[in-house]
Amino acid sequence: MVATDLSFPQLSQARSKVLKALTTLCAKDPHGAAQVLGLGPTQLNDTRLNSLLTKAPAGPAIEVYTGVLYDALDVATMTAVERRRLEQRVVIASGLFGLLRPNDQIPAYRLSGDVTLPTVGALAGFWRELVSAAIETVPGVILDLRSGAYVALGPIPPAAVERAVVGRVLLERGGKRSVVSHHNKATKGRLVRSLMQSGAAPKTINALIDAITEVGFNCELIDSTKADRAATLDIIVREV
Repeated sequence: MVATDLSFPQLSQARSKVLKALTTLCAKDPHGAAQVLGLGPTQLNDTRLNSLLTKAPAGPAIEVYTGVLYDALDVATMTAVERRRLEQRVVIASGLFGLLRPNDQIPAYRLSGDVTLPTVGALAGFWRELVSAAIETVPGVILDLRSGAYVALGPIPPAAVERAVVGRVLLERGGKRSVVSHHNKATKGRLVRSLMQSGAAPKTINALIDAITEVGFNCELIDSTKADRAATLDIIVREV
């Protein structure tokens, strides 16, 4: 079942609204819900599961979420110490819950950050101010590794831009650099894993860059040209 004692409790009321909109849509109109959620004909069972979220079993968010990034992170092989660091230092963006900590107990569900739900509207518009305000409460240096759809749920707020950088993965080949798409998630997963293994706890952006370099990644800081936007940290790889 959906837990009520999740991290970032200031998002609780909004979570309830999105949850109700999602479960109601999936219960009343499974085929229409599949279209709204961008699911194919072989994924109709996911709408049924969404309709039962309030009764579904829950597990740690870091184990519930799947995909290339989570495969590369490989949390199952982390030590207890590394898991504790992950819980303390990592925040996960969610279309259903806004923001989560890795150990928050949640059910498995299907809802991308770029969906528009009846009664709620576009998730980006619904969450934007709430998630940005919650990010402002996260202490210390922020390395934002979210994809575009999840950045839209709540950009780094102006009050936090001086202690934040937006990570971007670039592939360098033949002296030329290009943005990688699918495989950038694997790089981000490996980077987070390496930082948790290193135990680094940087308190400044320069210290963060040093920590990333020390675990074997090349990176370059690109200053922002706008005062209300965070700088970009290019993470440069030569293979994906």
